[in-house]
Amino acid sequence: MTASLLRLAAACDGISRAMGAVTMGCVLAMVLLQFGLVVLRYVFGMSWIFLQEGVLYLHAAIFMLGAGYTLWAQGHVRVDIFHSRLSPRGQAGVDVLGHLLFLGPALGMLLYWSWPMVRRSWAILEGPISVGGIPASFLLKSLVPAFCVLVLVQALAALIRDALRLAGAGDAA
Repeated sequence: MTASLLRLAAACDGISRAMGAVTMGCVLAMVLLQFGLVVLRYVFGMSWIFLQEGVLYLHAAIFMLGAGYTLWAQGHVRVDIFHSRLSPRGQAGVDVLGHLLFLGPALGMLLYWSWPMVRRSWAILEGPISVGGIPASFLLKSLVPAFCVLVLVQALAALIRDALRLAGAGDAA
């Protein structure tokens, strides 16, 4: 049973690491696009709204798709005043409660409430944010449920490891 749970956690970690790689590609694309926009504007006196929106889309993708990876890498901000002073089992207990009482329900509600907006946006293939922009707002809106699912996947991996640590299953990391 423990081995199966650890394999599931490892699979969730794999998803988060893959999305981390996608996010890193988005960072590079955003930097290059922004650089190109600056060159176009200040050297050639040209600007296109769809390119500016491209930076916005990439910026949103970086944060929304990279949140699960950031959770995997333990890069999210936390109030660590008390947590760091606890034993590993105490930390696992706090993390389990945090995942079950706060993170899971909050993401579940966000997923539930955002889904109708995303579904409607896809139904009409919602167009650009601005005149001349990228004609795919539905893709931008789809990042909200993707964010929820990706963070929940990584939270499941963390929850499995923390629960095993709480149960005394040794080093579940």
